[in-house]
Amino acid sequence: MGLISNLKQNDTLASIYKIYKRIVIKYYYGLHHVSPTFNFGGKCKISQDLKAGDYSYIGNNCLIYPNVSIGKYSMLAQNVQIIGDDHQFNVPGSPIIFSGRPTLKETSIGRDVWIGANCIILTGVTVGDGSIIAAGSVVTKDIPAMVIAGGVPAKVIKKRFNSNDEEELHLHMLNQKSFSGPRNKPLQ
Repeated sequence: MGLISNLKQNDTLASIYKIYKRIVIKYYYGLHHVSPTFNFGGKCKISQDLKAGDYSYIGNNCLIYPNVSIGKYSMLAQNVQIIGDDHQFNVPGSPIIFSGRPTLKETSIGRDVWIGANCIILTGVTVGDGSIIAAGSVVTKDIPAMVIAGGVPAKVIKKRFNSNDEEELHLHMLNQKSFSGPRNKPLQ
């Protein structure tokens, strides 16, 4: 097991490591609009205006464009990209490279969303609360709450829960004060 994994297994050392990581998040990455419980898995390219809720997580090697918000408890696996819509291509008589950039639309990742590895989320999209996006998907349009979606382009595959009562129970939990305590420890 690596040094970092060993540190995370010991609760006291894990607390010290979290403080260190929080300093890195705030000062090295310049992320001032993220919860103190926000975390990331390694080197990423993240716009400094990112808004991220309690216990949200971004995996290693992610690329996050400006004007993105991520709700509490949401997880982005490794290599997720929130990109696109950053070149004007419809200016007659001007090459794309000289046509300028539009203002990026707001991208919203809801609460308790799980986005699988290697997904691409286009800017301006909303992923609803409680949804899961399958690994390798390309999300080009809004995804409703409490569904599992996947594919290229991503489409709803099925509902996340078996009944409306289960969905309501889950939404009730999301509307409560955030949980506190340690996250899952690394796999051994």
